[in-house]
Amino acid sequence: MKKFSLLTAVIAMTACQNTPQREPIVVTYPNTKKVDTVDTYFGTEVKDPYRWLEDDRSSETEAWVKEQNAATFGYLDQIPFREDLKNRLEKLWNYEKVGSPFKEGDYTYFYKNNGLQNQYVVYRKKEGGEEEVFLDPNKFSEDGTTSLMSLNFTKDGSKAAYLISEGGSDWRKGIVIDTESREIVEDTLVDIKFSGISWKGNEGFFYSSYDKPDGSELSAKTDQHKLYYHILGTPQSEDPVIFGGTSEEKHRYVGGNVSEDGKYLFISAATSTSGNKLFMKDLSSLENPLVTILDDTESDTYVIDTDGSKLYMVTNRNAPNKKIVVADASNPTPEHWQDIIAETEHVLTSGTGGGYFFAEYMVDAISKVMQYDYEGNLVREVKLPGVGSANGFGGKKEDEEFYFSFTNYNTPSSSYKYNVETGAYEQYWNPDIDFNPEDYESTQVFYNSKDGTKVPMIITHKKGLELNGKNPTILYGYGGFNISLTPSFSITNAIWMEQGGIYAVPNLRGGGEYGKKWHIAGTKQQKQNVFDDFIAAAEYLIDHQYTSKEYLAIRGGSNGGLLVGATMTQRPDLMQVALPAVGVLDMLRYHTFTAGAGWAYDYGTSEESEEMFQYLKNYSPVHNVKEGTAYPATLVTTGDHDDRVVPAHSFKFAAVLQEHQNGDSPTLIRIETNAGHGAGTPVSKIIEQYADIFGFTLFNMGFDKLPNQAVLKEFKD
Repeated sequence: MKKFSLLTAVIAMTACQNTPQREPIVVTYPNTKKVDTVDTYFGTEVKDPYRWLEDDRSSETEAWVKEQNAATFGYLDQIPFREDLKNRLEKLWNYEKVGSPFKEGDYTYFYKNNGLQNQYVVYRKKEGGEEEVFLDPNKFSEDGTTSLMSLNFTKDGSKAAYLISEGGSDWRKGIVIDTESREIVEDTLVDIKFSGISWKGNEGFFYSSYDKPDGSELSAKTDQHKLYYHILGTPQSEDPVIFGGTSEEKHRYVGGNVSEDGKYLFISAATSTSGNKLFMKDLSSLENPLVTILDDTESDTYVIDTDGSKLYMVTNRNAPNKKIVVADASNPTPEHWQDIIAETEHVLTSGTGGGYFFAEYMVDAISKVMQYDYEGNLVREVKLPGVGSANGFGGKKEDEEFYFSFTNYNTPSSSYKYNVETGAYEQYWNPDIDFNPEDYESTQVFYNSKDGTKVPMIITHKKGLELNGKNPTILYGYGGFNISLTPSFSITNAIWMEQGGIYAVPNLRGGGEYGKKWHIAGTKQQKQNVFDDFIAAAEYLIDHQYTSKEYLAIRGGSNGGLLVGATMTQRPDLMQVALPAVGVLDMLRYHTFTAGAGWAYDYGTSEESEEMFQYLKNYSPVHNVKEGTAYPATLVTTGDHDDRVVPAHSFKFAAVLQEHQNGDSPTLIRIETNAGHGAGTPVSKIIEQYADIFGFTLFNMGFDKLPNQAVLKEFKD
């Protein structure tokens, strides 16, 4: 066993915190054996000594996980304020949370959590009636690790199908119930993955999945997605394949959606996470032929609504920031499209409800909402409650009102009832939380990246913050897959800021904040732009005295975990703490696991060309940990049931960090058992995770007690 005597705070930092020098903590890292595994790429040999950790079913890997967790929790147990953080998280988390209502049949449904419930409960009520529990996912399993992932009703609201996840897995089970009696009406469907449920009348529904792979269902490759149709009352084994069953129809991601009027089935087929083909079927008969709307994957296009034979579509085809077009079902191909809402300089996200389009634009990652009629005429701009993010603008065609939510980094999410004809809205629900938004402020700044590109960043903290370079700061980023980071409230971030911390979020290239061009600028052989943007954000915070190297932590999950891994291996001198979560960290082999090959649009693969291989190898975190280098204090986090970004990425990265770390800082891995990529994680586990993450972060910034003891005393009293 390898022993590592470490001082978890630099002596100079300890002095500036006026705390006595600590006794060194001895971390005993498990021995991680090395095997002689070598791959050859275009004549270049690459060693992979920790390949054996990819076998998630082996007893050796299981034993390694237990030993690593023992070392990690042995360290975390010695953080003196870890329990205080957990208690404060529980205290602040314990308020009622209510989702925006939606109407199905004779009932209005809504999600609610009374405070510390592991999973949200689905309630319903009739007009003038009492609310009742419709579905309680907390009863799905004793430990709260079985979660409700989706809930879809028939048009008349008489039946519903819901999908559940066990242990955080992307593989789902499907259950159909009669909504009046709440009784299950047929056998549970199994092995559904990356799918929604779309009903065809009351007869049945469409769903998608892969054939169950040979080998481990958590890590084996899955790359042929199929759309099925399930007829109620028949065995799942008899479900016909509607699309994706032939070699000509082979795609990694296939989805089917029925139009609101029930006339059409629209099928999207994609080989990667960006770009899709689009087909339609007249549902007057399942035997009707497929009609092609788009036969290439050069754009992201989907049908947002229909009106008789008119198809309304959102697309970024020849419109990087998206637009809404219309075509007739008899001639649906692009040459027949007509613009309804033209592309603007801002990125469009659109919903429909009450017979109107609601166009949400991102203006430097901030929401702006416009209401249009179906001729493309502007009805009004919706004046939002503040500067931040609006969500949920949309409903059914017959709705006269619906609900939307509003939030930002220092404002807990509230919901509002909106009248589609007048544009008036009123607050429907506001949280009663022990947090005062008026004590905090968000500032948006713009900084220059390495190549001169201007990048926005929102910095949130307590009002009156002194810019003295000593503020504990979390720099959070993502930068990929056309995903936009827009302002939203987080209880965990509130705890961080309550303790005097800064929370900074830059909108890096690779995201979708400025449309397709911004996305492309952070993909494949331009991926280094994303890391440069993140590094420049850190340098901005340090240069402007928000923080300093000794008080800076970088954090990100999934593709953001890659961001943290690449940044800390390229610039280990820049931060005190690194927090890569469920990260994509082995860039030479990511595409060999589960549906990872679908990420090639953003990353490229090590097999496609020598140039691409060399580019990936040059930043792949697992392959760029260098011997003799002092790395920041690192807490890698993952889940043992993560079948999206398999935990082997994190296992291998932790092993090579422990092998080569030449500094005094700990390099630990925290492996959540019976947990996946993040969605559906029980509240109890989330609270424990963040107590550990924030405790580790502050402790390695030199704090022996929480910075804001006043808050601690107040909630204890």
